[in-house]
Amino acid sequence: MALQANRPLPDSYRLGELTIEKVLSSGGFSIVYLARDDRWGPFVIKEFLPTGIAERHIGDQVVIIEGKQGLFNRGLRSFMDEAAALARVDHPNIVRVKDFFRGNGTAYMVMQHMRGRTLQFHIHAQRSRLDERFLRTFFLRLLNGLREVHLRRLLHLDIKPANILLGVDGQPLLLDFGAVRNALDEAEPQVKSVLTEGFAAPEQHAGDAGLGPWTDIYAVGATLYSCLAGHPPPSARVRLREDRLVPASVKFYGRCSSELLATIDWCLELEALKRPQSVYALQRALQDGTGVPRSPLQQLRRRRWSLRMIMGRMRGLVSSGLHGVSALVSRQAPQPGAAPSKPPESPNDAIKSTRRQ
Repeated sequence: MALQANRPLPDSYRLGELTIEKVLSSGGFSIVYLARDDRWGPFVIKEFLPTGIAERHIGDQVVIIEGKQGLFNRGLRSFMDEAAALARVDHPNIVRVKDFFRGNGTAYMVMQHMRGRTLQFHIHAQRSRLDERFLRTFFLRLLNGLREVHLRRLLHLDIKPANILLGVDGQPLLLDFGAVRNALDEAEPQVKSVLTEGFAAPEQHAGDAGLGPWTDIYAVGATLYSCLAGHPPPSARVRLREDRLVPASVKFYGRCSSELLATIDWCLELEALKRPQSVYALQRALQDGTGVPRSPLQQLRRRRWSLRMIMGRMRGLVSSGLHGVSALVSRQAPQPGAAPSKPPESPNDAIKSTRRQ
């Protein structure tokens, strides 16, 4: 049974120097508000409020559900650690954390407010007509920010089109990190159902401890796939049972370069060790195809091309042989209008001819 969403703070509620204007989104772990500072303008506030672990019924205080204190504390600690780490990241492609604090029995993260539309909006608006030049430029910039995050020993763990903003200045911005969710996943199996199907890597579904940059890279590949298909690839959970994903190098053949399509397939490998192991490796692949394994389709095309060349040479040899036989036969055949040639004499005829002479 689905858990009931938590009650948000009311509009016009004062949270320190900020006034809440409206709810932007509400998920299984947090509520996101648009707020305004009278002096500095709009901000975005993220409130830690995990459904099924804590709740707000009346007023502004968050109450922890009986028996969930340890789990709540674990998530809260992860939330604060993530906020502190992100506050030290100053990169144009990563949402900037301006402040974080505790209050109302929970914690809050104050982030910059950016104008723009999500990549999800553009995928639907363009109806999957995003071209290769845009994709390469957009994702290379986005990966600059993700690389900075990984250098801080952080993982995003929730990369998807809805968490990527295309700003009015054309810059991509990575939003809404999922580290808190991962911390709760490890302790509470029931929250795994909120993983974003199609974008979460196999190791996230399996609950493995082997998370790393390759986990985010799987989601980047799934996001690239979505830009071309208009929808996410099949869930990794399903692919682990029966992998029926049509490779990008097959599904989008002729629409983009073979290097880009092979890069997407590389990112979407089910085995973590078969994917790019760092953002830098993925960036090199997107820039010039460096390090990209040849896709199965490319290998098949190469074999077909080699076979075609061999067959062509064989046909040439056969054709040359037939031409030689034809020429030999034509030399021996009588010309039209010519007198029939006298058959060669037998030995007996030659003897009779000599006696007559």
